[in-house]
Amino acid sequence: MIERLQISHLRNLTQVQLALKSCNVIIGANGSGKTSLLEAIFLLSRGKSFRHHQPKRYIEHHQSSVTVFSSLVDGSSLAIQKQLDATTSLRINYSNVYNQSALTAKLPTLLIDPSSMEMLEQGSTNRRQLLDWLVFHMKPGFHPQWLAYQRLLKQRNQLLKQPKPLSKAQLSELRAWDQGLSNHAALIDHYRQQVFEAWQPYFQDIIAKLLPKYAAQLSLSYTAGFDSQLPLDEQLAKRLDQDLKLGYSRIGSHRADVHVHWHSKSIEKSEDNEAPTVTTETKIIKEQAANVLSRGEKKLLITALKLSQLPLLTQNPVKATEPSAVPMVLIDDITAELDDRAIHILLDTLSKLPCQLFITSLSDEILPLIKKYCSEPKLFHVKHGQVSDFSLDS
Repeated sequence: MIERLQISHLRNLTQVQLALKSCNVIIGANGSGKTSLLEAIFLLSRGKSFRHHQPKRYIEHHQSSVTVFSSLVDGSSLAIQKQLDATTSLRINYSNVYNQSALTAKLPTLLIDPSSMEMLEQGSTNRRQLLDWLVFHMKPGFHPQWLAYQRLLKQRNQLLKQPKPLSKAQLSELRAWDQGLSNHAALIDHYRQQVFEAWQPYFQDIIAKLLPKYAAQLSLSYTAGFDSQLPLDEQLAKRLDQDLKLGYSRIGSHRADVHVHWHSKSIEKSEDNEAPTVTTETKIIKEQAANVLSRGEKKLLITALKLSQLPLLTQNPVKATEPSAVPMVLIDDITAELDDRAIHILLDTLSKLPCQLFITSLSDEILPLIKKYCSEPKLFHVKHGQVSDFSLDS
């Protein structure tokens, strides 16, 4: 858990120092900098912003870098610095480290931002990343396999873009990479399958609370991105001609997906004109939930997908996070996207889990509700990038 947070030159946050508690509420108008506080924590944990991937978009104007430093309750410290050209410096306990995953493991951070429709309505990337975040924290062997797979995939795709036809040496090299991809893909799929199966009951539990009317009609499924019953290298060999034409690999672990399904019943009637009997046939129709739910219902569904991961992460004994790693839950503009019933369910669920909360809101009207679940929240007020302690009596 973060005990102290320092931010330098992130958007309009020139110099900010905060002493934090387990529940932190940030009040401020639009554009004041409250979301930037969440962005700083996310940057420290993930090495990137959830708003823009280019550092020049979030580094303060006329500054060359942004720095985020945190002291944790266990006495350790984490720091990240991003330059305008995206050069990154990472430190743990004031010593340089060279992999973002080292900070991510110590500071698992989950952003609950149901305003983003991309997860349901666009490609598989965001849904796959949601699953992989959970697998990373639960399965120690996953990340090395994933990194090795990504390196080989990049080499394979570069070769697929070379002038045709490929030489015998290039084809031999391609077969070796395909074998490596196959070995890594089998393990990646194994880890994903295990975590996905463990995740499903928690998702169904949260859906029953947030969208009780549709709980029986919503379900998750996982696809590996290839036929997991066959070696991936054999499948890649059969598709080589098509991949050479396209210049990239169309199947593999990088195409895995988590689908959110909607199940509905269709009743077909048939009647015999010469007899009074009527027979009916019921069919189950399965389609993407994004095609059926309203915008408000999609927001609740996205919240359920993310919130349902936390009990698994904090309660499952098989996890890669260190014993001191308490998940950070970032909830941006809580009243803008969720109604009172959903907020009650969200806060009630979070209050029962060992996590550190960061909640932003436009108004302090949310505070009485938050105090029902967080006995002593730390309150902050943000105005024009300046952060101050706040109380209802002030």
